[in-house]
Amino acid sequence: MGADALGLVFYPPSPRAVTVAQAQAVVAALPPFVTVVALFVDEQEEAVRDVLANVRVDLLQFHGDESPEYCRGFGRPYMKAIRMAEGVDLAQVAWRYHDSAGLLLDAWHPDAKGGTGAAFDWERVPAQCSLPIVLAGGLTPDNVRQALAVARPYALDVSSGVESAKGIKDFDKMAAFLNEVYEFERTG
Repeated sequence: MGADALGLVFYPPSPRAVTVAQAQAVVAALPPFVTVVALFVDEQEEAVRDVLANVRVDLLQFHGDESPEYCRGFGRPYMKAIRMAEGVDLAQVAWRYHDSAGLLLDAWHPDAKGGTGAAFDWERVPAQCSLPIVLAGGLTPDNVRQALAVARPYALDVSSGVESAKGIKDFDKMAAFLNEVYEFERTG
């Protein structure tokens, strides 16, 4: 398909959640050089360690209120998701999570920690940040070029925008999304 990474959601309330056994099967079927990302939301340390012991994971992605100490405590590369509430100081967040592989910026919602399908104002993404920015939240084949033009992120994270129903990926939507990204990269 052409994606660089695949996210495995280890957050039971999510319709996209997978078990360790399901994750093992998915990872075994991946082609070479696809980065495996394990997503957690305020998970107990033991549960994260269980996933790490049983699934090939390249990058941890934390979507809750995890502290920098918690995130770095696994000795693995990690990315911290930041919900873009009003007043978020990304320079301060980047300083706190200075050893993160990047910051994933997602829409803020009072009752959800991601996966809402909502976008935020991409103008709020700083032109310069000490960490790479991964843009998430409300991305679809119809708006991804605009998101790239406005935010100029290092990478994109898409989920609901390429689904036919919650938790069900749609091949045609994924292909359309990637084609829009490739076209933007080709033409600017």
